[in-house]
Amino acid sequence: MRILGLDVGSKTVGIALSDELGWTAQGMKTLKINEERRDFGFEEIGQIIKDYQVSEVVVGLPKNMNGTIGPRGEASKQYAEEIERKFSVPAVLWDERLTTMAAERVLLEADVSRKKRKKVIDKMAAVMILQGYLDSKK
Repeated sequence: MRILGLDVGSKTVGIALSDELGWTAQGMKTLKINEERRDFGFEEIGQIIKDYQVSEVVVGLPKNMNGTIGPRGEASKQYAEEIERKFSVPAVLWDERLTTMAAERVLLEADVSRKKRKKVIDKMAAVMILQGYLDSKK
C-alpha cells in the first residue's frame, strides 16, 4: 500500500506518492485548484487514491513559526477532513514549516530557472512533506 503526500495551497496542490514499501517519496504532479470556486481537485485525488491503492494521505500543515495555526493551517485541516470523509482513508497532518523554502533552495542550487521552479515547487514541497513523514516511521 502506498502513502500520498499533499502540499495544499489556495491555487495548487503538490502531489507526491511513496513507493510500495513506504521508503521513498516521488513527486507526481501539481494540481491546479481554485478555492474561490470551491474546486479542490478531489476528483483527481480520489482517482489517484484508487489507482495506486493509497492506504493513507499525509497533508502538510503550515504552522506559524511559533507553532500556532493560522488560516492556511485551518484550510489544510479542513482539506484533510474532507479527504477522510470522501475516500474513507486516514489523513495525517504533518508539520510542513519551511518545506517550501527548502524546496526552493534545492531548486536554486540545481540552477533551475525561475519559470521552471514555479511549476515544480509545490510538487517538490509535497515530496519533502511525505519523505519527512516516511522517515519518522522508521
